[in-house]
Amino acid sequence: MTGRRRRVLLAAPRGVCAGVDRAIATVHRALELYGAPVYVRHEIVHNKYVVKTLEKKGAIFVDETEEVPEGNIVIFSAHGVAPLVREEAERGKLATIDATCPLVTKVHKEAVHFAKAGYDILLIGHAGHEEVIGTSGEAPDHITLVDGPEDVQNVEVRDPDKVVWLSQTTLSVDETMEIVDALKGRFPNLLSPPSDDICYATQNRQTAVKQMGAEADLVIVVGSRNSSNSVRLVEVALGADARDAHLVDQPEEIDETWLEGVGTVGVTSGASVPEILVHGVLDWLAQRGYEDVETITAAEEHQRFALPRELAAPAGPPQPRAPGAWHTRQAGSNTTAEGPT
Repeated sequence: MTGRRRRVLLAAPRGVCAGVDRAIATVHRALELYGAPVYVRHEIVHNKYVVKTLEKKGAIFVDETEEVPEGNIVIFSAHGVAPLVREEAERGKLATIDATCPLVTKVHKEAVHFAKAGYDILLIGHAGHEEVIGTSGEAPDHITLVDGPEDVQNVEVRDPDKVVWLSQTTLSVDETMEIVDALKGRFPNLLSPPSDDICYATQNRQTAVKQMGAEADLVIVVGSRNSSNSVRLVEVALGADARDAHLVDQPEEIDETWLEGVGTVGVTSGASVPEILVHGVLDWLAQRGYEDVETITAAEEHQRFALPRELAAPAGPPQPRAPGAWHTRQAGSNTTAEGPT
């Protein structure tokens, strides 16, 4: 590396998005108001550091609603849940707080709308992902999962003139549109959702990586391996001609051999990653001569979401919902946007 400039290209935007910030703040606020323990169904967001930090404060993460003792509070994660999970909470007499990202809730509402209108819904996403499970549960008789281009030829619908596609919000934009184009080849009258389901944060982070990818010899994406949007950023970096790209949870996971022959390192982070973890990677790189940091800005983000209404100004702990109340809630009514991104 003698004589070669060492620098870091730092992607912007990166890290925690509005939906993740709201979900994490929801758990903190619930602990503050009601004390420990507060139960959370699945990881509130897909990041090890966040989960461990909340566990230390008194959050208990469970796989299933049935694991929560009767009468306790359970928080639904940012990825959303199917109606059946809400019914389980009612049966268990649990007080619930919904931390579902409002942009995921929007997809749920679209699924319900199109199912009621008699459409077959082709849900583009990855099998087993919590968001896909939650969305599919809104209209299981109408939704078919399309997990990659290879699934397109296997899709069967009742009426090719009444088909619509929806998608998991954290996918690669390019991957999604490739599948959509293939689906349109089979179903020329395929309807698109009212607006792009790929969330603004996913799009912006992928755009920033594309802008720096061609200049980077190595791209380091900070994020956990079960974070879909973080994994996609690695793929996007490689697709943008970065010579190499890796996903790490923390700087200790970086292999120094990755730096051999590397002049420019790109750094970004997934939408569930606190900035402290990015600073750790930057410090690690600086100690190895990569002190020159240049920010690559793809967009400005000003999106903000209000906390769930259960936490707005409670007179006491939230109460279990009356049977059927889940079906009358106004999804998204507790959100505010300071400006578009």
